[in-house]
Amino acid sequence: MLDDHDRIRLVDFGIAKLFQSGAKGTMIGTEGYSPPEQYRGVAEPRGDIYALGATMHHLLSKQDPRLEPPFSFHERPIFKTNPTVSRELIEVLDKALEYDVNKRWGSAEEFKRTLLSLPSARTLGGGRRAVAEPISVSSGALKPLWRFACEDEVRASVAVAGGMVFAPSYDNNLYALDAGSGKFLWKYAASGGVSTTPLVVENVVAFGATDGVIYAVESRSGRLAWTVPTGGKIFSSPTAEFGHLFVGSDDRHLYAVHIGGGRQAWRYQAEGAVRTKPLLRDNLIFFACQMGVVYALGLNRDTRWRFRARRPILSSPVVGEGLLYLGSLDWNFYALDLRSGWAAWKHRTGGPIVSTPVLWEGSVFFGSADGYVYALDAAEGRIVWRYQVENQISGSPTIAGENVYVGGVDGVLTCLDARGGTLRWRYETGAAITGAPVIANNVLYVGSLDHYVYALPV
Repeated sequence: MLDDHDRIRLVDFGIAKLFQSGAKGTMIGTEGYSPPEQYRGVAEPRGDIYALGATMHHLLSKQDPRLEPPFSFHERPIFKTNPTVSRELIEVLDKALEYDVNKRWGSAEEFKRTLLSLPSARTLGGGRRAVAEPISVSSGALKPLWRFACEDEVRASVAVAGGMVFAPSYDNNLYALDAGSGKFLWKYAASGGVSTTPLVVENVVAFGATDGVIYAVESRSGRLAWTVPTGGKIFSSPTAEFGHLFVGSDDRHLYAVHIGGGRQAWRYQAEGAVRTKPLLRDNLIFFACQMGVVYALGLNRDTRWRFRARRPILSSPVVGEGLLYLGSLDWNFYALDLRSGWAAWKHRTGGPIVSTPVLWEGSVFFGSADGYVYALDAAEGRIVWRYQVENQISGSPTIAGENVYVGGVDGVLTCLDARGGTLRWRYETGAAITGAPVIANNVLYVGSLDHYVYALPV
């Protein structure tokens, strides 16, 4: 109701009841405003999104839904009776009024954020607050501190340590740059493209290449320390624990190598190529392969459990609160019980997931090829918020402060508020971003397929 002071009031709670997830009840509601699932006695929060969308459709179109066929909003577009309404607003309301509940906005917070991001909502009259415009490179508001040109694509994340940035490039080189100025210090040439995130440990930088070799070079000089050959290309980024490097290969093996001298300690055969970064936690080794299998191994290489997805896995695992999280090319994001490997929950997105997730304050963040950045409740898998970009999310997110940073196929680095999913700023590179940004000393470092490494102030 509109009161005498031009404020909207929500009234009439006579049929309100305590919401219980999954419970069914009697069909109660106002015809025309109630969602289709409510006619079947199913009530859930996304039904309220439908009802609010119906109310807004009525206000903007002057068409009372109680006098029209049920669920016919898409047959009665708003612009036919009110051509002043923007196309963007109509698209937002159309999504709120989807017949299929899974196609609507995932939460009221997401619905609100999207409405407030529309151009017509960015500055509100009558003394109300202004919503800040996002910063983009086209506005000139965000400029890199420096950028460095490699000879080919930068497909993985850089590493930052000891005042240096170590950048992998598909031109076969690992570059060492001064972190403050971007000045070239040295480079080491492998015999194949480098598209793994380097690891700095015990004064060496370790990485793999498509020539099938694991390399370790001295971090200050770039001189070769040791190499270990494998039987396939290496797209798995190394991790270190207990004085060993752990890294996968396309020869379907996970390798354990002594950091000190490069001696191979053991290898474990998987069902497919291993392209994920291994994770060690609680004396277990977790990794996944291209056959869609997730492995949990003991330190003596005994298999504790295996979980099989329906498609390959490129998303590396992360662990928190007794669960292991990762995405799959089968369009699902999984949370697996750390002890048994059983799926505690899974969330289906609208496309394959290659993005490695990150955990922060009870939420898990990742991107999907459906063009959304997701924030899910880490314990239950429900949507906290999701943010739609203009193209597929090919990169992995990074959290710093209360911001989440993630890159996409369109070459845009997006900065979002981690709590609510609102846009902070965007920065456009010249090609896709496939690695995760790295933040050190208030500087964000990210590589792009446009051959550049960027250093941006945060």
